[in-house]
Amino acid sequence: MSESTLSVLSQPETEESDPLHALLRRGARKLIADAVEAELALFLEGYAEHRLEDERQAVVRNGYLPRRTVQTGIGDVEIQVPKVRDRSGGGACLRSSLLPPYLKRARSVEELIPWLYLKGVSTGDYQEALAALLGDEAKGLSANTISRLKQHWIEEHRAWCRRDLGERRWVYWWVDGVYSNVRMDDRVCLLVIVGVTEHGDKELIAVEDGHRESEASWYELLAGLRARGLMQGPKLAVGDGALGFWKALAKLYPDTAHQRCWVHKTANVLEKLPKSVQPKIKAAMHEIWMAETREDAHTAFDQTLKRFEPKYPRAMDCLAKDRDALLAFYDFPAEHWVHIRTTNPIESTFATVRLRSDRMRNCGSRETTLTMVFKLLQSAQKGWKRIKGFRKLELLVNNVQFRNGEQVVDQEDRVAA
Repeated sequence: MSESTLSVLSQPETEESDPLHALLRRGARKLIADAVEAELALFLEGYAEHRLEDERQAVVRNGYLPRRTVQTGIGDVEIQVPKVRDRSGGGACLRSSLLPPYLKRARSVEELIPWLYLKGVSTGDYQEALAALLGDEAKGLSANTISRLKQHWIEEHRAWCRRDLGERRWVYWWVDGVYSNVRMDDRVCLLVIVGVTEHGDKELIAVEDGHRESEASWYELLAGLRARGLMQGPKLAVGDGALGFWKALAKLYPDTAHQRCWVHKTANVLEKLPKSVQPKIKAAMHEIWMAETREDAHTAFDQTLKRFEPKYPRAMDCLAKDRDALLAFYDFPAEHWVHIRTTNPIESTFATVRLRSDRMRNCGSRETTLTMVFKLLQSAQKGWKRIKGFRKLELLVNNVQFRNGEQVVDQEDRVAA
């Protein structure tokens, strides 16, 4: 473990101070420091293959954010969260899921227990960690109490997976299959759908245990949504091209448009290239999805293929095969493009879930792991913001057409969905 990313100032002594209190305080500081350090290491690991033309690392550690105070159960703690610098200009930015900029007070029991479980902390050690982080709020949280609470959450997740969807409608879906190595020999594949309502609110629609993102697993999930009353699919679904999801979607919700995630596609193309040429092709791909119109995007697409296909046919074949699905966003309001070109809402939310330790494997169950992720996603949902231009979602629901981000006028035969 590298040097701690948190600096904690000494606290004034109080009447309640005693050796146990001091021990808990040190435990809390170490828990927070180790977690943020691991979060930073995982973030940098994700950019390890991103290099400048001179082979230097593109994303590097770059000092700290200004000091600030977070209130915990053992008093105010002054913290320093690290910063990163993206020397390629790509805009990579570390956003700590444990200590986001808005956090003023330590998280609640409903957020911390799932987080500790997924970090690999044993139930017997919860009480010490929770007492340090939450103070009085953690009183009475014995190992037996926590075990009962977990069981209650398992039942809550089961009920949530059976909830009636007959009155629900989502305009956009973000879809992903997220793998976790948490606490067991075989990996858990979490099938996740996050949607946008016609009012612009982001909501968790599904989080279920799948099997390698297969078509059968996705079909079972989508068929379950239909069986519970969700007869209309979204106008657009956004996801990775490798998902078995697309075949299942075409069978159950055939009217939904398909948008491939540009972040996933960029990564898939770059991994087929030598590092020296990756920045050039990444910049060329950026010109495609940032084009003002679909026509301009096709022009940039053709130029990229013509320029690089002779030397890098595998990479260009990977780019070209999803051409139409990569440009589907042009048929939707321009204000929404920043949201629907990628699966970022799921990727950013799962930054916490992917922050895991391999310690204590074989100690958990698939259902408990799934339930803990569900509880974390429920907590994260409270902080999700409306999408930009949400008022135009009602137009989409009423089948108003858009071309190159602008509303098409003089439409005929428009029928409300």
